Amino acid sequence: MDSINIRPTKLSGSIYAPPSKSLSHRAIICASLCNEGESVINNIILSEDIKATIDGMRELGAEIKIIDEKHSSTLCISRNNRKISLININCRESGSTLRFLIPLGLELSDECIFNGSGRLVERPLDVYYKVFNKDKIQYETENGTLPLKVSGNFLGGCYEVTGGISSQFITGLFFALPLLSNDSKIIIKDKLESKGYIDLTLDMLSKFNVFIENKSYKKFNIKGNSEYKSANYHVEGDYSQGAFFMVAKEIGNNVKCLGLNSNSLQGDKEILEIINKYHDAKEEITIDVSQIPDLVPILAVLASLKKGITTKIINAGRVRIKESDRLKAITNELKCIGADIEELGDGLIIKGKKILKGDAKVDSWNDHRIAMALAIAATRCEKDIILNGYKAVNKSYPRFWDDYQMLGGETHELNVWE
Repeated sequence: MDSINIRPTKLSGSIYAPPSKSLSHRAIICASLCNEGESVINNIILSEDIKATIDGMRELGAEIKIIDEKHSSTLCISRNNRKISLININCRESGSTLRFLIPLGLELSDECIFNGSGRLVERPLDVYYKVFNKDKIQYETENGTLPLKVSGNFLGGCYEVTGGISSQFITGLFFALPLLSNDSKIIIKDKLESKGYIDLTLDMLSKFNVFIENKSYKKFNIKGNSEYKSANYHVEGDYSQGAFFMVAKEIGNNVKCLGLNSNSLQGDKEILEIINKYHDAKEEITIDVSQIPDLVPILAVLASLKKGITTKIINAGRVRIKESDRLKAITNELKCIGADIEELGDGLIIKGKKILKGDAKVDSWNDHRIAMALAIAATRCEKDIILNGYKAVNKSYPRFWDDYQMLGGETHELNVWE
């Protein structure tokens, strides 16, 4: 197990938020679906998740040239317009890659096999299985888990989809259904969670000439025979990653997070409102994370260090099926370093303290957001912590530890025998 010792030092300085992973996935996919011309997507970080999407779109017929630059990469993307017989896509541990590309695998190949690793193998795909049954699409799976083999075509028409599990399924259909000859519509059967991610998808599609009508997030009308057209795009900074440094500042570090778009459609921009909410809170605060599930780990750190304030995090049940069971993971690890935190069925209750004791071994649960959250918590510990699985950050933010050290964070990589 890769382990790192983190000293409780104060972070100081300015940091640019890494480019949005959510927008990077979407831009790469849209650019890969353009039949003519070349699209240039710049400010890309080649995290493991983004590499999975690049490799997946290459399997589906895209030609993607990577130009490495100092801190980020530029992608030049075009398409060869051939339909492939049998392809095999390794999604690694990227839920976005898997759920975004399954519908495209059906449309752009005769038969497609999806593989993955880690917890991705068992993450639910029932939403798609119901859609497949409607259109008599053939699929094979091992008790609902990966590998998944699919073949057939969407028929168009009406698709009823639940919005309470993940918006990624809806986004996946948004990418593929405009390629059909028939019009389609998606009906959301219940409450749509993570609306912000739907907004990101619709906006990105429009930049590549595909327009979907949003009827109050309850119905989406999709025109068939739509044509993706090439475009150039610069990926803006990521609020979900920037949140780690914003919280670092809020709990006593001297950090400024730059490179974020104040007019962004990213739902995780809500971190700004939550921080401001604490400024007015006296004894108790409730945070509904149904639209911002990725913020849960760092919000738990923030709440743990708000002395005299009890925080209730609600509507967080979905984060149990992320890279880890994030409610259990963040509860266990913050307790190890002295936080007063209680795990509920779909949320957390946290009583804030002035400082945490540290002096413990903690684990990332192979989850990038747990690893980064614990690194920020370490800045307000009395004693060092040892973090196992610190390389989990490579999934989304490979430069995290470089940036952390650049801000003054003190870390020491441990050998297995230390």
